[in-house]
Amino acid sequence: MGCETLGSQSDDPEAKNEQPVFVGLPQSPYHEAVFVFVVCAAQLMTQAGLSLSIAPLQDISASFNTTTKDLSWASAAYSLTVGSFIFVSGRLGDIYGHRLLFIVGFLWFGLWSILGGFSVWSNQIFFDCCRAFQGIGPALLLPNAVAILGRAYPPGRRKGMVFCLFGAVAPGGFTLGATFSSLLAQRVWWPWGYWIFGITCFIFAILGYVSIPYVRQKKPREDLSTFERLDTYGAIAGVSGLILINFAWNQAAVAGWAVPYTYALLIVGILIMGLFLFIESKAAYPLLPGQYFGLLVTAKWAGASASGACAAVITGLLLGRISASVIMFFAMLAFSAGQALLASMPIGQIYWANAFVIMLITPWGMDMSFPSGILILSNAMPQEDQGVAGSLVNTVVNYSISMGLGFAGVVEYYVGNDGENLLQGYRAATYTGVGLAGLGTVIASCFMIVTWRGSRKA
Repeated sequence: MGCETLGSQSDDPEAKNEQPVFVGLPQSPYHEAVFVFVVCAAQLMTQAGLSLSIAPLQDISASFNTTTKDLSWASAAYSLTVGSFIFVSGRLGDIYGHRLLFIVGFLWFGLWSILGGFSVWSNQIFFDCCRAFQGIGPALLLPNAVAILGRAYPPGRRKGMVFCLFGAVAPGGFTLGATFSSLLAQRVWWPWGYWIFGITCFIFAILGYVSIPYVRQKKPREDLSTFERLDTYGAIAGVSGLILINFAWNQAAVAGWAVPYTYALLIVGILIMGLFLFIESKAAYPLLPGQYFGLLVTAKWAGASASGACAAVITGLLLGRISASVIMFFAMLAFSAGQALLASMPIGQIYWANAFVIMLITPWGMDMSFPSGILILSNAMPQEDQGVAGSLVNTVVNYSISMGLGFAGVVEYYVGNDGENLLQGYRAATYTGVGLAGLGTVIASCFMIVTWRGSRKA
């Protein structure tokens, strides 16, 4: 059977002149479909994993005899490690192979998911630790999945559609995980959600081994050691700083800022991030290439809903005709509109008058911003840095999930007077979301104008 790259069948005229990076995928459309399905499963399982502790939170809380407030770390710990360790996993994939890191990611994800289920016989602390270690799996998966797709398809319409599919499964993944974990918690026992999830991860690891071709890595630069290519000092500083800042914000939502260690950790984390930026400015092979860093400011993320698939398909069609910066701007508008409707929702409002509209609008922000951000970096970066491109966008996406929980929790804690005025606290938290979405809209508009001026000069 003959073999060729996925990109060699592109229907985009511009793509036909491109030379794809790796070969070895079977020519059969069936094999291509399996390949895309398995790679997109990384995104689906990541978002499903997030929902595992959100939907059945009451049942988990009852098992550990604790409050739902104390279990906020069950979700925050997962997103913390996803957003922090994803920072360096793309570089690991660039060095050791994206296929290897992809398979290891699913195996690690499955192992700690199963252990998370067994934590029912332990305590809440062990459960939170399992969730934190569980998040390292998606951190390995996401940037390397993006890199695999980025190196398989040359720039063009087909690549845009594949990345839109990658983004489109996120809403479905969250909904799927929430639905099945809730059903299992109510009808059977909540640990079964984690055990079945872990087994599913192992199955995807096997499918990845079968469907993703082995690719010989590019010969490394002889003037740099592996230690330098990994940017080890930068990786340690970056991950440490992100974890400390994130931990401080999320812990402040539980203990408050009056506890000295919360703001002390925040200050130390900020100082370490300053050290990280200094290290990156001197590194021979930095994790954050300076020439690409400005492209990240528009990356945003949102929750899941039923209109995500429609948004992804339309975005895929638009990406071949409209600048990604324009699509990013409209994505930020969708985020802002959804948050504004949520913040202004009156008490007792019927579902169809407000919440349903939010469910229709908000996913357009997710499914327009994610593929746009990925394509902007994927097309701008060289092929040997596709893993870094995936890491940068996914770091912002997943780290913002955990940080957003921390921001909202802190605002709710203080404005709501530690639970005495829940409505006022929730309102303040949602208005914080409006402000963040509005900031994203302003940044996206500036990026759109700069891109438009640059295209006119060209």
